[in-house]
This record gives sequence, C-alpha cells and structure tokens, in this order.
Amino acid sequence: MLGTISLHQDNLSTPFDLPCQDIEPVMSRERWEGILECKEQFLNNDTYDPRSCPYMNQEVAASWVRSRNLGIDPYLKVTQHSMAEYKAVLDENRHLIEITKPIFNTFKKMAILTSGYVMYLCDKNGTFLLSEGELTRMPTEHDSKIGVMWNENTIGTCAHSMCMHLRRPTQLMGPEHYCVVLQDIMASVSPIMDESGEIIATLFFSQPLIDKPWLDSFQNLRSHTLGFITSVAAAIEAQIKLKKSNDKLQESYNDLATVHKTLEATLTYIDEGIITIDRSGKIIHINQEGIRALRLRPEDIGTKNISEFLSNQSQLLSLTQEGQNVTIEETIYSGNDEQSYMISIQPIFNQATKQVDVAVLRLNLVEKINAMVASRSGAMASYKFEDILGESKEFKKSLSLAQRFASSPENILLLGESGTGKELFAQAVHNAHRPQGPFIAVNCAAMPRELIESELFGYEGGSFTGAERSGKPGKIELANGGTLFLDEIGDMPLELQAVLLRTLEDKQIMRIGGRRYKKVDFRLIAATNKNLYKMFQENQFREDLYFRLSVLTINIPPLRERTNDIEILSKIFIEKYCQKQGWKVPELSPAALKYITEYQWPGNVRQLQNAMVFAVNTAQEDIIKPENLPNYIILDTAPIKIDPSTNSIGDISEMLCLENLEKSAIGTALIHSNNNVPVAAEILGISRSTLYRKLKYYNIEHEQ
Repeated sequence: MLGTISLHQDNLSTPFDLPCQDIEPVMSRERWEGILECKEQFLNNDTYDPRSCPYMNQEVAASWVRSRNLGIDPYLKVTQHSMAEYKAVLDENRHLIEITKPIFNTFKKMAILTSGYVMYLCDKNGTFLLSEGELTRMPTEHDSKIGVMWNENTIGTCAHSMCMHLRRPTQLMGPEHYCVVLQDIMASVSPIMDESGEIIATLFFSQPLIDKPWLDSFQNLRSHTLGFITSVAAAIEAQIKLKKSNDKLQESYNDLATVHKTLEATLTYIDEGIITIDRSGKIIHINQEGIRALRLRPEDIGTKNISEFLSNQSQLLSLTQEGQNVTIEETIYSGNDEQSYMISIQPIFNQATKQVDVAVLRLNLVEKINAMVASRSGAMASYKFEDILGESKEFKKSLSLAQRFASSPENILLLGESGTGKELFAQAVHNAHRPQGPFIAVNCAAMPRELIESELFGYEGGSFTGAERSGKPGKIELANGGTLFLDEIGDMPLELQAVLLRTLEDKQIMRIGGRRYKKVDFRLIAATNKNLYKMFQENQFREDLYFRLSVLTINIPPLRERTNDIEILSKIFIEKYCQKQGWKVPELSPAALKYITEYQWPGNVRQLQNAMVFAVNTAQEDIIKPENLPNYIILDTAPIKIDPSTNSIGDISEMLCLENLEKSAIGTALIHSNNNVPVAAEILGISRSTLYRKLKYYNIEHEQ
C-alpha cells in the first residue's frame, strides 16, 4: 500500500528512532504517476471507482468513495466554525491545550520546523486547537478569522479522518487528500489516546510536497516526519497521564485535608476527651476537651506523656501495650486537681509487626456517666412543690416547712404513714435545691439485706463472685452532685448504719474491694413510717445516725387528718385518670362523696387514688355512685344497727367481722381486676406479696 504508513509508538524516544525499513514500499515514480492519474479520473468521472486502481491505498480509496457519497465538493474551501463555536471548543479542550503548549515550544526549536512547516493540535472532530509554524496561522480571540475544522464529513478524505478511522499514525501525500486545495502538502498525523484507549485528539504535521516525491531524500524525510509526530504525540499522552495522576493526587490530598479538618472540627465539639498516644504513652494528638481535662497548652502536644497524669498504680499503659480493648476507671491528676474518668482504650496495630503502634483513649468524667446512668435508670424527680396539692392547714404547714428547708444543704427527715407522699416531698425539695443533679431513690425495705451494701456503696471489679469486671458505682456515688433519697430508712441494717454515718460526716465513700476513698457531694433526704426515736431507745436504730438525719424534720399528716383535702384530691384523681384514658369525666355523687369523706383511708393518698381508679372503671353512667366504690369503703363506713326484737347486733356483726370484710374486699378487687393479682393489690393499697399471702390464708381461688 502506498501513502499510508503504519507505525508503532512503543519504544520511541526521539523522532529519528524510526528505521527507514518500517515504511511501506517507497514511492516510485510509477506509483506516483498512477495515483495522479487515478485522482484525475475520479475528479472527472462521477462513476469511477478508485478502489480499482492498483496504485491506490484501499483505505484511502474507500474514504474517497464515502466522501463523494456524502456530497462533498472536492473543490470547496475548508469548513469553519463561527467564533462563538470555536471559543466553546477551545474552552472544552483547555486542559489538553495547556499540556500541549510547552511540548510545542520544546520541539519547535528543532531544525525540522523550518519555513513552510506547521504543526497542529486537533480535537477528535478535526477542529484546530493549537498551531506552531508558518504555513497556516490559527485564528485568535481578536482575529476576524474563524476556527478550521477538518474531518471526513467536512472536507472528505484527510490525514485526520484516516487517523481516526485506522486508529494509528497516518501519512497522506498531496493527491491522496480528497480536496484539491490540499494536493500540494504532505500530512502526517498521530492519534493522542487516553488511558482507556479512546482517541481524544490528533497531532497533525504538514509540510510542502516537492516536485519529485520519489527521490530517496524525500523518502527519508517522510520517515523522519512521521516518527517525529508520533514521538510528540507519545510525549503529550505521557503528560496527560502524568497530569491526571497529579490531579488525582491533588484531589486525594484535598480530600484528606478536608477529612482532617472535618475530624478536627468534629473532635472539637465532642464533649469527651480524645487522646492519641504512641506505644510509650507520648501524647501525639488531643482534642479540646482532652486539653481541658489535662490542662495542657497546645505546644505541650508531642512533649507530654500520659503517665504524667496517672497514679503510680495505673494499668493504662500496660493494658495499651498488651493491645487490650477495655474500659477502665482512672484518676487524672492535673496540678492540684484530681478527677475520676472512665477511659476506653482502642489500640491500633501495625500490620507488619502486629504490635501496638498507637492507641486512642476516650475520656469520660465518671460524674457525667453516673448522671447518665441515673437518668437512664428512671431515677428522675418530676414533682415540684406546685404539683403537690392540698388545702388543709396541717398539710400546708408541712409543705411550707419543706419549701423553707429546700434552700438548706442539711439532711432532711420525712416522717409519715405509707402513701402520704413522702417521695413527692423529696422530689420537690430536690428540684428546688439541685434540679440539674441526679435524684437517686432507694427503698431500704425492698432491698435484699445481702445486697444493700454493694447497692449503696458500689464495688470494684473482681471484688466477689459475679462482680462486673469494670466494677459498679453504688447509689451514693450515682447521687454525686444531686440528691439521695433513702426511703424506709428504719429498715436499714444496723451494721450499715455506721458506714452511712461515716459517709455523711466526711462525704467520702469506698467501694467494696476498693483501696481509696472517693469524694461525693450529695444531699440526703430520708423517709420512714416508723418511730425512729422509739427505735433508737430500743437499740434498733443508731442514736447518732438518728440525730444526724433529723436535723430538719418534716411530719406529713395522714389523709384522715386532712378532711378538706379528700374531696379535692378525689376529683383531681378522677379528672386526671379520665383525661389519660380519653374518657368523659364522671360526676361524684353526694352519696359517694359522703362515704369517701367518712372513710379513714389507712393507705392515705395512694389508697384514695386507687379507689378513684376503681370507681371510674365501674361507673356505668356519668356519675359515680356509692356502689361504684370499693366494698371496703362501704363496709367500713356503714352504721351498725341493733335488732330491736333481740336487742343484738344480729347479722351485721358477721358482716362487719374483719376477716369477712377483708375477704369481701379481696374478692371485689379480683373481680374488677379480672383476677390480675398485681392490679388487685394496687386497688387494695397493699403489696403483691401481702395479697398472695392473704389469698392462701383465706383459701380464695383465682386464675393465674
């Protein structure tokens, strides 16, 4: 084949490395004249098929046919863009132009770029993007000329179109071009490909065609020209790949910088101390909360060791070096200050050595964690003084006293029968004095004797069988910064009363199995329904603890002494319960109200509330009648009538027998609770264990 030369771009370091024998058969005079004759017939005869000419390159001949079928006039001038279109193309290929310019500047100094030669950079559509040489001048932004576009659809067969079609370096001799205007040049073109092998542009080198192209000197020039343009294209491809790599590297760097800044900003707003240490314990990174905890200066980072802030008995570094992923409690010493922290260790291993390189420490104040634990466990004070209702003179006196005592840091002792609202008073005092701190409530009577010490004072890990590995804070420790409410204090074992007294005196505790005391700051409110004064006289309660607890004493009157409050509270309980259920609020009939106010209410306010729940659930109409009240109220308030004929109480004595009353009350409660023992116990105002015991005693059957 003549005119088209196929080259490999591999291993080309200079334009002159291409050996002469790599070119297809030399252009002999016979072949040259054969091509000229073929072109003449093609131009003058519309039916002539150039593919029949033995001297023609078949790919070039086929392109001629396609160009003629497209209706392209071989005598037309070059198709051009408008200036606006050309500017858009330049902008689209801006990066390619920027890469190519320096390479053009390097190669233009070579002797091959003498007068009459020109080198173009074209996009894949054949639009000239960049030029160097004197044969043709590219238009500029301030030029009246417009952008040139050479491809098979605009000027027919040309070096660019053949290069795009064959996907390899291509060279066309003058008459091989479809347009006559190009018959006096020799064009060499090499594709510029991206990493995926797609042609993104071509590099075009044009030079004048001499009169006798079959001469050996011209054959050598052809070889050197194609080798030169192929090498320049390879250099551009290399620069494109390099720039893409640099762009990816810069993008990765920018992403990394963004991630780093985001991480820094995130860590700044985290209210936990985050500290990164190396294997030796040197602090290599720390966030703002960590700086605050250790009281460091920014310049101290990288010079301080975490061990400087720990006790001599600390196991943190040894656990870190062992690669332990654990959470431990440690005391951080900073200046004259010391605070307990829960420190989580997250080791990071070297993939090669499998050793710990660095570790991330997460610091949380024990005080903050204890407050969270208290909140999550439901130890919250929801009642305030305005939520405690009552109009009786005795009750208002107690409430006023509690409001006055709330501003004092002294211990408070609440005395009152079960159900009078002692815990409501305790919550209200807490919310008036330390509303931001935890409210920890402990029922000393409900806690097993063997567990009460660990529940109150906590324990260290491994102190006894079944102990949690990291230990557990006690209720007193959890109350740090808030209020500790000890209900039924009269049931606290004597041996623990001495420990509690010591804690109240020096405000320090030691966990079971611990080796050091911890400071605690809490306000104690104790409550009981027992006579503590009589108990200490009988050696059932410590006298010193009694006087320690009773610095400020409040007696809460029972409901039977608050006659005016019974009606008020009854209506409030009915209204609140109905609102909660979404029911219409029934009216309390005068007859029912009479029974309610005459009843003694041994279970006090709690019993009254349960009775109103019972009444609302049994009322058939919009009014609560006596028959809707629990039987024990009716029976307890019913008058005893003597039979005049016998002058005896008669059947009423049997009805009012305590056992019969109790059995009747239990039966009624089971009926209205659908044999649900816990609900029945709540209605009766007694504990479940008491109800189970009475069911067995009275041999009352019930469905489980």
